[in-house]
Amino acid sequence: MPVWLREYRWRQSRSAVYLSLPLRGVRVTPANIFCAEQYLKVCVPPFLFEAFLSAPIDDTNSTAKIGDGVVFFTLYKKEAAMWDSLTLANANKEKLQYLRENAVLKAHEKAKEETEAKKVTKQEHKKYALEATMKLEEAERKRIEDLKEKERQKVTEELELWKKQQSDAEKQNRMQKEGELHRVEQFRERKKEKINKTRNPNEGTSTTRLKPTKGCHGSDSMFSENLKEEQLPAPRSAATIKINFTSRVFPTPLRESCVAEEEEWLRKQAEARRIVNADLSELEDLKEEEKNPDWLKDKGNKMFATGNYLGAVNAYNLAVRLNNNLPLLYLNRAACHLKLRNFHKAIEDSSKALELLTPPVPDNESARVKAYVRRGTAFCQLELYTEGLLDYEAALKIDRKNRTIEEDAEKIRHLIQGRMQDS
Repeated sequence: MPVWLREYRWRQSRSAVYLSLPLRGVRVTPANIFCAEQYLKVCVPPFLFEAFLSAPIDDTNSTAKIGDGVVFFTLYKKEAAMWDSLTLANANKEKLQYLRENAVLKAHEKAKEETEAKKVTKQEHKKYALEATMKLEEAERKRIEDLKEKERQKVTEELELWKKQQSDAEKQNRMQKEGELHRVEQFRERKKEKINKTRNPNEGTSTTRLKPTKGCHGSDSMFSENLKEEQLPAPRSAATIKINFTSRVFPTPLRESCVAEEEEWLRKQAEARRIVNADLSELEDLKEEEKNPDWLKDKGNKMFATGNYLGAVNAYNLAVRLNNNLPLLYLNRAACHLKLRNFHKAIEDSSKALELLTPPVPDNESARVKAYVRRGTAFCQLELYTEGLLDYEAALKIDRKNRTIEEDAEKIRHLIQGRMQDS
């Protein structure tokens, strides 16, 4: 049963009513106060105060101040007048119930109107924000188009300038070639004139005669000199050159190869052959193709696809014994261990795969993402959510567009937050 509060003090003016309600020993909040046009209620368990006012008030502008165990109300009257009493006098229960229900109903309607008004205001704000964003995007798009147009004009001008330069250069080369041809023609003409003069020596002077040379019957010395000038050199003598090449394993020449890297590759190949040819009891009955790690990896992949996880693990184990430097073998075996719920082994294989996937390059991004996700999944299955979240975040740094990994990471964060709240 509530304890009804009957003690209060009030005073009035023609426009307002001032009510002081003592509430000592309890904590009053605005949620404990209800005020309507003709109904006032303060409910702080176990205390209850209820007043049906003599005349309507302006509940929107009326105020209530809480402090020092007292609630002080300032109630503004709708009509300026002096009241005979604070509450209604001689009111029956039906009227009081009607006033109470009417006040609650109006309060609900007012709250609904305020909610609708807030919703409309919020929609207007969203619309304004959307319009502002569209204007900004349009301005940015226009700015980018202007920049593109400027760059296009600049490139066009540069291209035209280059074409002009090329045309000028071609014209200059053509003029140079024509000049050279002209000089060659002039040289030929002069040579031809010179030859004609030597062939007709009597045309210039009739008194000059040439003396015959010794050893030549009826031939002139000038003709013999011209023949000596026009004689061609003797052809070169043929010979055979022997070339010896240094014997090499690689087809490239020694000057184009890195000797240290080639020796390292040869050493690894020799080590792999020694492992394959080792005297292991389990390798004696294997066929030649079954000693190939790549063939065993493909075999394990097919077994994994059909659900034979134990068989796939055995195939990957043998492939690892043949070649323990292939990260995909450890990565695929980790997937099998996850299916078999061997979480510690899955963590070991994923960590080994990450060690081999170094340095991190774009070609091994996909494999590194799988390794982080599988190790993070194994950690989460072991309820090591912090370690699992670190691996998922590392995978997200590599592949930021993978929504599945992002959703799983968000679930792990919620689990960690739930644990922290429980503790």
